[in-house]
Amino acid sequence: MFSRFKPSGSRTSASGFPLAPSNVQSGVSLKPAYYHDILAHRPPVGFFEIHAENYLSEGGPGPFYLEKIRSLYPITIHGVGMSIGSETPLDQEHLIRVKSLVDRFEPEVFSEHLAWSSHGPSYLNDLLPVAYNKRTLNRVCDHIDQLQDHLKRRILIENPSTYVAFKASDMTEIEFISEMAARTGCGLLLDVNNVEVSCFNHDTNPLEYLNDFPHHEVGQIHLAGHTLDENPIRSFKIDSHDAPIDQGVWSLYQHTLGLVGDMPTLIERDGNLPSLATLLQEAEHADALRKLIKKEAV
Repeated sequence: MFSRFKPSGSRTSASGFPLAPSNVQSGVSLKPAYYHDILAHRPPVGFFEIHAENYLSEGGPGPFYLEKIRSLYPITIHGVGMSIGSETPLDQEHLIRVKSLVDRFEPEVFSEHLAWSSHGPSYLNDLLPVAYNKRTLNRVCDHIDQLQDHLKRRILIENPSTYVAFKASDMTEIEFISEMAARTGCGLLLDVNNVEVSCFNHDTNPLEYLNDFPHHEVGQIHLAGHTLDENPIRSFKIDSHDAPIDQGVWSLYQHTLGLVGDMPTLIERDGNLPSLATLLQEAEHADALRKLIKKEAV
C-alpha cells in the first residue's frame, strides 16, 4: 500500500509545524543538564528536541521535566531505535511505547532514521546503513507505512551518515530517498551534517547531493558537529554530535536554505555538552542565516 498517508487536520506546512514555519525560531537538543536552566530563565528558543528512547518510561525525572518544558515550548521527537531498515519486523512493544509518548506530549514533528539497529532479539547501539535496492526499498516502505499508521501522523525520515557502500546497491541514495517519500507519503528530515560526513567519506560532492535532494518533501533541518578521524590509511568524518558546527556545514546550510527555503532548524548536541547559552548562540546564528535567505527571496 503506497502513497496512502496524507497529513490531516489544519496544518498545511510540510514540516508539521504551525502554518508559518518561517516564524519558528531554531531549536536545540534537550538534555537533562539544561532542565533547570530552561525552567529558571525561559530562554528565547523556537523548540526543543528529544530522543524518544530517553523518555519512554511513564515516570521518573525525564518525563517529569519534559512535561514542564512542554508547557512552555514546542517540542519535536526524534526516534533513534525504531530500526526502519531492519530485515526483521518492527518491535510491537516499542511501537506501542513510542505512540504513548507521542500522544502524551504532542510533538510538532516525529522523525526517524533511514537505518537499522536491530536483528531479531538483538539490538545494537548504532544507526547502521542499508543497501539501496528494490528489496530494501520495499521493506523500508512497509515499515514506514506501519509506523505512520500506528502513530496516525506523517513522519519525517532522516538521510543517513554513512561510512561504507554496498555492492548490492543498484540505485543512488537520492533515488532511494525520493522513491521512499513518494511511495509512503512521509516527509524528510534533511541533516546537513550527515551530507557533509557521507560525501566526505565517499568522495562525492555535497553540493550536487543537496541540489538533487527532493526539496519539496523537507520538513525540518538538522545541524551538528562532527569529528575528523585522520587515519594514516584513510581519513573519515564521524557524525559524533560532540563539537560545534564547523564552517563547512554552515556553508552547506546556507546553500540548503537557498534550495528548500526557510525551514525549522535544530542544533543537535549529544556529547561534550556546552552551556545552554553556547548552544543557543548556534541557534541564533542559524536564525540569522534564515533571515538572510528570506531577505534575498523578497
